Amino acid sequence: MTHDDVTGVILAGGQGRRMGGRDKGLEPFGSARLIEYAKRSLDGRVAEVLINANRHLDDYRALGCRVISDRESGYQGPLMGIWSGLEAAQTPWVVIVPCDSPALPDDLVARLIAAIGEADIAVAHDGERDHPVVALIRRDLTADLGEALKEGERKIDRWYARHVWTRADFSDCPAAFANLNTEDDKARLAQQLRAGDA
Repeated sequence: MTHDDVTGVILAGGQGRRMGGRDKGLEPFGSARLIEYAKRSLDGRVAEVLINANRHLDDYRALGCRVISDRESGYQGPLMGIWSGLEAAQTPWVVIVPCDSPALPDDLVARLIAAIGEADIAVAHDGERDHPVVALIRRDLTADLGEALKEGERKIDRWYARHVWTRADFSDCPAAFANLNTEDDKARLAQQLRAGDA
């Protein structure tokens, strides 16, 4: 598998409830907005970057990416965003990342590819826990996910469990998967990153 076989999908379609209903992807963090950090982790490492968003679509399009909204309305969660990304992708594989994890490693895509083996899904694991919204997924699973959603499934890990999946080891950089749900989270990660640069 090469990067030409992979589409990157950034999940930015949530309601941002814990951040006062603000659009998390457009939140400032350090010198950029959160969506820009997610995009940097994929740029040049995948055939195309798609942004899954349900509001402020023009702001996201200004980043030069194809923007796709959830195929069904109602903010139904990340699994709906993943399905929408799988449907829109034109490559055999899709890498999913969240819009609110600004410290994702530069070699994220390469490490997910290296881990996939014969599996259909590779999920990032930080040494202690899985991060199901950071994953490499075979696009052939699109129809199955559509069926699962139709049946009412909204839990990512339960859908993964229907398939052959594996873990990609990121135990050397657990802080990379910190996701920013609140202002406190933003302040904490900013402090951690500053300490890392000291």
